[in-house]
Amino acid sequence: MNAPEKLTTTANADAIRFLAADAVEQAQSGHPGAPMGMADIAEVLWRRHLRHNPADPKWANRDRFILSNGHGSMLLYALLHLSGYDLPMAEMQKFRQLHSKTPGHPEVDVTPGVETTTGPLGQGLANAIGMALAEKMLAAQFNRPQHAIIDHDTYVFMGDGCLMEGISHEACSLAGTLGLGKLIAFYDDNRISIDGDVAGWFTDDTPLRFEAYRWNVIRNVDGHDAASIDAAIRIAKSQDPLHAKPTLICCKTNIGHGAPTKAGGHDVHGAPLGKAEIEAMRAARGWQSPAFELPPEVVAAWDAKASGAARQAQWQGRFDAYAAAYPHEAAELQRRIAGELPAALGTAFDELLATEGDLQKKVATRKASQIVLEAISATLPEFFGGSADLTGSNLTNVKASVWVNHHGAGNYLSYGVREFAMAAMMNGMALYGGFIPYGGTFMTFSDYSRNAIRMAALMRQRVIHVLTHDSIGLGEDGPTHQPIEHAAALRLIPNNRLWRPCDGVETAVAWRAAIERADGPTCLILSRQALPPYRRSPVQQQQIARGGYVLEDCSAPQVVLIATGSEVGIASAAAAFLDKRGILARVVSMPCVEVFYAQERKYRDFVLPPGLPRVSIEAGVTWFWRGVVGDGGIALGIDSFGESAPADQLYAHFGLTAQAMADAAAGLVGDKGEGG
Repeated sequence: MNAPEKLTTTANADAIRFLAADAVEQAQSGHPGAPMGMADIAEVLWRRHLRHNPADPKWANRDRFILSNGHGSMLLYALLHLSGYDLPMAEMQKFRQLHSKTPGHPEVDVTPGVETTTGPLGQGLANAIGMALAEKMLAAQFNRPQHAIIDHDTYVFMGDGCLMEGISHEACSLAGTLGLGKLIAFYDDNRISIDGDVAGWFTDDTPLRFEAYRWNVIRNVDGHDAASIDAAIRIAKSQDPLHAKPTLICCKTNIGHGAPTKAGGHDVHGAPLGKAEIEAMRAARGWQSPAFELPPEVVAAWDAKASGAARQAQWQGRFDAYAAAYPHEAAELQRRIAGELPAALGTAFDELLATEGDLQKKVATRKASQIVLEAISATLPEFFGGSADLTGSNLTNVKASVWVNHHGAGNYLSYGVREFAMAAMMNGMALYGGFIPYGGTFMTFSDYSRNAIRMAALMRQRVIHVLTHDSIGLGEDGPTHQPIEHAAALRLIPNNRLWRPCDGVETAVAWRAAIERADGPTCLILSRQALPPYRRSPVQQQQIARGGYVLEDCSAPQVVLIATGSEVGIASAAAAFLDKRGILARVVSMPCVEVFYAQERKYRDFVLPPGLPRVSIEAGVTWFWRGVVGDGGIALGIDSFGESAPADQLYAHFGLTAQAMADAAAGLVGDKGEGG
């Protein structure tokens, strides 16, 4: 760390201010207030403390920087451009334009150097906490005496809005409990949100709140004084590593700092300053460069390419020494960071599916999931499991689970009753790399996690949600706990995949698909109640991975019965009833509708022959299935809330029975005979 010195950095911070003001003005859209207000903090952090290499934004041991208040995206774009990332001035001029690298809110894998997609306030903070957790866990697994290969900080900027969102309480409370001492958060305390001064709706004592979370709190830092900012960062980084806490640096700032007449008010939060105000700011601050031009001395002061390359080269030397001393660990770390799955994983799945055992018996799919986890966890050290205080119900733990809560490190975390934080922290761990996170809760509580699931889909991150107690089949807990619209709602999220297996074999295939999928999240929808197993040919077993397949067939089917999960058994029984009435029915299991409809047309037509009437059954809303069965088909389901009663009574009450399905199918075919 550099020694403290007198810092005079106004021009370097002003480069951020004018880039932000000019870009928002040109776009006639955006948020200049936060970038201008936090420019001094950002300048000190990025030029004096942040360890990064603009030439390699994916360097494994870089410090992570997250802008949780993502509406201030021009702050981050300015920092990346000034530091030397592949973000030229032409992209500053295309701020918020179609297909630019400078979208309205930061998007990972769109802009080099952006660590996570932020915009929904508070989630970036939770992502950062997930990244800090990942750093701590990876260091515990791979660092050796004299070889601190994983050793960096995670920084996050956040504002009043992030702290008003409930996820901030969930995630920051857990971060304090876990002692994530290499997490440093900067609170932009400007007392302004879109509606005005926050005194009318946000009067929390934020420092006291975070002290109650067991954070290290540095109060009353002048967010426009470089020396004070620098000193606060040094204090945060000087903690005893054995007893370190996450740090909150409370920075008093003036939103839109530098704007002669608009600074300090809510008008500067989310609207262009106007040409006259920008010109007045240029005059007031002695900034002579026109829009999108910078003084050469400022460009030179900001350029981090040489220093970044030197830092990474120094680390690479340490890593080479580590690899010489610990070749197996070095190779394993590289594999995990690259996101490559171990070859042994496929073998473990093949052996599990080929061996007769508990997976092939009558079993709840949540229990089948645990059987799968027991079989594969040893081959997948990057697996990081957890649950939102429902481990014994979700069955997400295995014999090899080591709880971080009790040991300080490990491969399993009880997140407490914090579904939203769990989902967003898992996103952070996935973004960090080296881990495949999965976490469990009841399916009905996926509502708490939904926006983080959406963000995982948007960011194309491999995150696995284990959602158990998937229907009225959970029984007496009643409508508050019985999912109805949830499967349909989760299927609607673009790039999200939902698997609802009908037995142990389908559960194993679903887990394999979720793990092997590297470009988005997966929701595994699992039953509380035991479900019967089905016999399949090798071809049928392979076809499970295609999302939908013919489970039971006949020579010349007259109707197709489509089902998922626990309702596959109802469809199978309905086919038997129909057979007694002289009606031949095909039974299709469709555990993943999204994957099925991604198959080629020829396969889809083979499974669901055009012209054959279709009846679907799923213990949830019916409208989703109307697109599958067509205008001439029938979708059986539940279009109201559930009830509190034993499961078998509920299925009868809602008409989800083999007899009802057989009658519906017979009506489509034209048979008027009695039921079987």
